[in-house]
Amino acid sequence: MPDRDKPLFILNGPNLNLLGVREPEIYGRATLADVKAVCERAAGARAIDFRQTNHEGVLIDWLHEAREKAAAIILNPGAYAHTSIALRDAVSALPVPLIEVHLSNIAAREPFRHHSHVAGVAKGVVMGFGAESYALAIAAALRLEGAVS
Repeated sequence: MPDRDKPLFILNGPNLNLLGVREPEIYGRATLADVKAVCERAAGARAIDFRQTNHEGVLIDWLHEAREKAAAIILNPGAYAHTSIALRDAVSALPVPLIEVHLSNIAAREPFRHHSHVAGVAKGVVMGFGAESYALAIAAALRLEGAVS
């Protein structure tokens, strides 16, 4: 049974520190701080551990840490979704549910973005709703807790 005292890990990959200034026509004007605020509201009283890195190995290390410390994981892998088998392997080894999230609809973008290595081993994928994608993913993660052992 999941431990509801454990936080939700919300992990963000490369270039998400540039939200609000990088391609706002695609990613919107919300900053990473705005996304964190959306996550805090969506989680309610539930603790979150919100992080961002531009380094693949750090993201993998955080996934390994989450194996023991997180109730569930929301992951925006950024471009690593399309390139990283190592990230996919780290996700596939998780004993807790992981939901992949993207601000934009990657299926409606450049062809090289259409495939996510993470999606095949994630519990689900939420994309295309801007910062609200995170709120939807958190709602799903909180619902999954009762169904996942």
